[in-house]
Parts: sequence; C-alpha cells; structure tokens
Amino acid sequence: MTYYTNIFSPETYHAFTHSDKSISGFRIRQEGLAKKLKPGDILICYITRLSRWCGLLEIIDGPFHDSTPIFLDEDDPFTVRFHVCTKVWLPLAETIPIHIDELWQKLTFTKSHNKKSSAWTGLLRTSLNKLNDKDGKLLASTLLKQSNIAIPYLLDEIDKKKLKIHTVNREDKVIEVSIPENDESLVENEQTQTTEVRESIKMQALIAQIGACMGLKVWLPKADRSRVLKEWKNNTEVLLDKLPLNYDETTLSTIEQIDVIWLKGRSIVRAFEVEHTTSVYSGLLRMADLLALQPNMNINLHIVAPDNRQEKVFQEIRRPVFSLLEKGPLSESCSYISYSSLKELSKQKHLDRMTDNVLDDYAEYQE
Repeated sequence: MTYYTNIFSPETYHAFTHSDKSISGFRIRQEGLAKKLKPGDILICYITRLSRWCGLLEIIDGPFHDSTPIFLDEDDPFTVRFHVCTKVWLPLAETIPIHIDELWQKLTFTKSHNKKSSAWTGLLRTSLNKLNDKDGKLLASTLLKQSNIAIPYLLDEIDKKKLKIHTVNREDKVIEVSIPENDESLVENEQTQTTEVRESIKMQALIAQIGACMGLKVWLPKADRSRVLKEWKNNTEVLLDKLPLNYDETTLSTIEQIDVIWLKGRSIVRAFEVEHTTSVYSGLLRMADLLALQPNMNINLHIVAPDNRQEKVFQEIRRPVFSLLEKGPLSESCSYISYSSLKELSKQKHLDRMTDNVLDDYAEYQE
C-alpha cells in the first residue's frame, strides 16, 4: 500500500460529494504519474484554498480515460480516472485543517515550519505526489478517527470568502472567475522591491541556464540581458540575438518582451514570466496579450513567482479579463512554478539528459 495526494478545489470537492464517489480523476498531463498507482493504493484527499484534509480513497482499478462530466458540468478536464472505494469522505464542516497541532507537529513536511509560512506547501501543490509511509499512516488514521467522532471545524469568515464563486455568462457556457480583493499586507517598501527585482533577475538566469543545459536555445529581452548575464555564466552561446519566428510585428514585439523563452529549432517550446511584483499582474497580462494576438498558438506558458504568492497568482489568473479569452481561460494554458521548485529542478542530476517535459512535474495549475 502506497499513499498519494489527491488535490481538490472547493468546487471539485463539492462535485465529488454529490457524485456516487466511485471515480477520482486527474488531468491528462498527470497520466504518467497515474500509471504508477496500483490497486490497494490510497489517495489522501486535500482541499486547496481551505487547506483541509477531507477523505481517503482506495484504488480499485485504472487508470482509464473517460470524459463523462463528473467534476465540471462541461469540458471536464479530469479525464484520467480510477475506480475507487471511498473509505472516508468528510462533510465540509468536519474536514480537518492542516494547521491543527495534532497534525502540524507530526507531519514531516510541516513540523519544521512556521504555520504562517508557505514553505511546506510543495507536496500539496499537485495531485499524485507520493507521501512517505509515516505521513500517510498518520493522515489515514486521523481521517478514519474523524469519520467516527466527527469533531466540528467550522468555517470562519475568511474560509467563507474563499468559497464564494463569481460567474460570467457567455453564449456557449458559464465561466467561473475570481474578483481578488486588495491586500494591504502586500504593500512593499522600496528596499523590499529592490531585493525582489534582484531575485527575479536571478530566476531569469536560472531558467536560462536550465534551458541551455537541456540543449535548447534561449531568448531574453534586450533590456534585461546585461543584468541576467551577470548571473548566467555557462552555455551563454545559446542566447539568440534574433527570434527565428514568422509572426506579424505586433506579435513579435509582444513575444520579445517575455522574460525567458526556450526554443527548439524555429519553434517556441516554453515561455516564462518571472513575476516579482506583489500584484503578479504584469506577467499575466503579457501572456494574455500573446494568446489574444495568436489564439491558435499552442505553447507552454509559465508564471514563475515566490512561493508565498501561489494563491495570489491563482486568484489573478481567474480574473474576468484572463478567463474570457477567445482561446479559453488563461488558467488552462498558463501554470505557476514556484521559486523553490525552480531551484530544486536546477539541482537535478543529469539535467543535460532531460527534456523540457520535466517542467510538467513542477508546474501547478489552477484547479
């Protein structure tokens, strides 16, 4: 028996609650991970935004492909599926906050961290991450116990705000969007801004270095090159002086401003915006501009931002302006990669033998 994470948003938690609870599903990009699961393995279920544990599902068989709507009413993306036996599924008011001392002080990935930090979140950013046996057994026993004694963990006002859904009616569908509130805690002083700009340059250099190590060509905006090259020392010969792309002038001008681009031959493989501002808005705007200009462009887009801004990125990416693009919501095309994940990837052995597909193991999407 092996334990894996199964990450739910409040919306997919609600959908699973009102299903027959016999099928769990994952996005197609996770099919490789899904194939590692075996009958008898346990999915430990966690609700994002609320940071609560909610259930235990035992794998019966799978994976298999099925697009029958379960988790979304239309265009359900969770099509890599397993038949499961639901061992525990808690009502929302009885789901277990991860910050309770009985868990926080014992889980190996939280106990050494401050409860207000986000340094512990790496394992819970995507589904099908493997939990060690100690953590898996602790969570399983805690969830089983809660299913019997049902201690209430009522939602506070902050939790209730996180559950609020805004929708926009289009001719063909109803689209969920977010309306982020101003967060005064994110106001920065000049010294903080300078420090974060410096860190963002280091991240640009790190992305460039990883792409170069993988044998890809790299593009950097002309205005950033001198600063980035002070940090990026090796394989800089792969830096392009001119983009080998055949687009109109407006599209090319937009692409040229993207923080880092990886190319293979004459094709863009991945595009990265390093977002150091508290609003995490400028990078998303540039990605949205690109898709608005070229709705048929099919490339991997990534927002790279500090670990503590994951939730902010996901809030902003679901704004109406980003959710109503002709190509579809930006959240379906653009992922978040944390600074710590990028640093972890850069330390991988044999990076020169890997392909850019390894980024999919580090990228996180708004569910």
